[in-house]
Amino acid sequence: MAVAESTVQRVELDGGVAVGVDGSASSLRALEIAAGEARLRQVTLHVVRAWSIRTAKRPADCPPGAVPSMDEYQQAVTESTQKILDEHLGRDPDIAVALHVVHSPSPQALLSASRGADLLVVGHRGRGGFAGLLLGSVAEQCVRHAACPVLVVRPAV
Repeated sequence: MAVAESTVQRVELDGGVAVGVDGSASSLRALEIAAGEARLRQVTLHVVRAWSIRTAKRPADCPPGAVPSMDEYQQAVTESTQKILDEHLGRDPDIAVALHVVHSPSPQALLSASRGADLLVVGHRGRGGFAGLLLGSVAEQCVRHAACPVLVVRPAV
């Protein structure tokens, strides 16, 4: 299946703080920390939401048995992520916020964003114990390969 022309596959930034958000507790904490960093630095907060058919929320208006288009998935993910931002940052945040909804695996979307960002903030899904010594695969890939400094945030306890 060809990707629709309006479906974004790469993030290109020119400065600011980038943060990966997927709705998980660790990503919401990362959003909070990244917003604080953007305020301190007086730069744009770039919210990156990567998605695939497997991870995207099915569009609400798509009838049962129908297959949504890529554009419909893109719109559904954009709307659900905007709702997260409205709930956690408010409708009129005191910082500039840019939402980047990308049809791409999370590591690639975040690494793409890191090429133009001043700072990349990612959540860490900690497991505790020995397993907790290891970073999640997305966070680890960002730490190893990002083109800018990376801040890994654990969820609030």
